[in-house]
Amino acid sequence: MALVPLKRRRRAPSPPAGPLGAGRFPAVVLCLVEKRMGASRRAFLTQLARAKGFRVDGAYSAAVTHVVSEQNSGDEVARWLEQQREECGSGGDPALLDISWFTESMGAGRPVEIESRHRLRVTTLAPLGQQMAPYACQRRTPLLHSNQPLTEALETLAEEASFSGSEGRSLAFTRAASVLKALPGRLSALEELGPLPGIGEHSRRVIQDVLEDGISVEVERVKLSERYRTMKLFTKIFGVGVRTASRWYQEELRTLVDLQERNTKLTRQQQAGLRHYEDLNTPVERGEAEFIGQMVQEAVQRFLPGASVTLAGGFRRGKPHGHDIDLLLTHPEAGREVGLLSRVVSWLDSQGLILYQHSQENSFTLHEGPEAPGGRDLLDRFERCFSIFRLEVREGPGAARGWKAVRVDLVVAPVSQFPFALLGWTGSRHFERELRRFASHERKMVLNSHTLYDTRRNLFLPAASEEEIFQHLGLECVPPAQRNA
Repeated sequence: MALVPLKRRRRAPSPPAGPLGAGRFPAVVLCLVEKRMGASRRAFLTQLARAKGFRVDGAYSAAVTHVVSEQNSGDEVARWLEQQREECGSGGDPALLDISWFTESMGAGRPVEIESRHRLRVTTLAPLGQQMAPYACQRRTPLLHSNQPLTEALETLAEEASFSGSEGRSLAFTRAASVLKALPGRLSALEELGPLPGIGEHSRRVIQDVLEDGISVEVERVKLSERYRTMKLFTKIFGVGVRTASRWYQEELRTLVDLQERNTKLTRQQQAGLRHYEDLNTPVERGEAEFIGQMVQEAVQRFLPGASVTLAGGFRRGKPHGHDIDLLLTHPEAGREVGLLSRVVSWLDSQGLILYQHSQENSFTLHEGPEAPGGRDLLDRFERCFSIFRLEVREGPGAARGWKAVRVDLVVAPVSQFPFALLGWTGSRHFERELRRFASHERKMVLNSHTLYDTRRNLFLPAASEEEIFQHLGLECVPPAQRNA
């Protein structure tokens, strides 16, 4: 079959974030729920209502009096409302209405009286866990949550399982932790979870222990084990994965000094990681990440005006600090980005700003056929540079010598693939894994950081934004700050 050309879809304008005046009916403030309605239809209905004198707010606030939804149950809208209240910190008790009330009001040119048939029926909410969607990409997971001790215990077991090569067990603990992160409140009893499939018996036992005793004996035993502590130490070296760390442990290496004294064979990347170990394991602050992003942006403009540099990773999800910095480079004209990275890296290196760098070329190509390109790849194949920057500092780590080493990944994405790259490089890792699993299992599509491929129709689905990717998948778009699964 022939390739389907990547045509950019024209996006409907999103409704403004705030109100446009009081309107003809100041006592009525509408908010339209985008879920299942879609961004385009929501924008159209917003414009229609405002043209008839209604006030429509683009986001929920305490001023909203009428919440209008289409094809959602009352319980779904009630849960949506709870999430909005948590995010904006506002209360209010708006009427939850079906689209039929809106349609009749538009026809009458005024807010019609609310009848029982207009109201959405809200039943008694189920236990916390039963409100949870099965995939993490269907849930909103904030950066801060109320179940930190529980998730830390489960994530320790997930890490230990990964160190042991048991990826299935590691994923089970990770999924359980992800569910707890998305709960709307603090879990005080195991029964509040209900019969949730996302949390297995082993995870439930750990949760029960922490709820009753404050700690899990199993988790504490893992933390104190020599193997876990050694694996954690070694895998924090830039360029060292689980297999290498496990091999070193089997060779009875236990410390960083052991690696040096026994003349362990290291790659150039690992040598740099060991040399700058302390700096690279010191959290990078948001201000430092933004400063380096600006530094790279200025370098990029020297060689390709109009190109953009976007801060991705945990910082895009709202984290105040992280272990590295991910920067995505692109240009609005297809093909202009080719050759940019090597020039930028060479110039930064000549300025003494790079302590280590290793670049790789773009190896991604579009294929025909039912097997989607890179469908089995966990990583993308963009042109990129793994680097360590030399960041000048006046206080904190490295202040004595005047600088610190910081991990930076520079990734170049063609403009047609940029929305997919931005989605993939924003994370979190579990959110992305679940998003791809949802695409495969529920939509018969294959999603990666380059493209979205529909295996039933044998075609690639272009997208000009992250929102359009979610629309292709039939999912509500989860904002970056809520992807901390």
